[in-house]
Amino acid sequence: MGLKEELVARSGGGCELCGTVEGRVSPWTLPPTAKDDATAETAVLLCGACRFGAAGDAPLEGPGWRLLGDAVWSEAAPVKALAWRMLHRVEGAWGQDLLDVAYLDEETMALATAGMAGEDDGPGHVDAHGARLASGDTVTLTKDLNVKGTGFTAKRGTAVRGISLVPDNPGQIEGKVNGQTIVILTQFVKKSG
Repeated sequence: MGLKEELVARSGGGCELCGTVEGRVSPWTLPPTAKDDATAETAVLLCGACRFGAAGDAPLEGPGWRLLGDAVWSEAAPVKALAWRMLHRVEGAWGQDLLDVAYLDEETMALATAGMAGEDDGPGHVDAHGARLASGDTVTLTKDLNVKGTGFTAKRGTAVRGISLVPDNPGQIEGKVNGQTIVILTQFVKKSG
């Protein structure tokens, strides 16, 4: 059985992201896997519209991409991994909300992050969703944080601009909130822009 036949059997013949059975569907391989090396464990059956969204680097805009909310819970690891990647490009808070509740096991997370920027350099400083952080980046808090010794709570959604990386601890960054420099755990931030 060929790759397309395996994917058709897994998906019932429809696009594995949106479910459409109208039009042409074809295998799409998760980078960095080469097309010739693709298997059902690294490929997804997609329609033209979803293929266009999966292949681009531009932000995904509009309510039509809410379909990713179902896809990120798929039982097929490559579908789940692709949806996770695409949710990082969604414009709007709902994409982040879906990422906050999505669960990917270790193998699926490895598939989702394979080949993403910075992956070859080792883990380093990464946000709650695996995006590489660099000094000067802007991050957004993903939960309310009680800031010890300051008497205030840094609220979820607060943008922290011009962060600094804590050199000896990849789990911490520094940034200004309410005019004070604080240490923030990277597990509670999402890279902006």
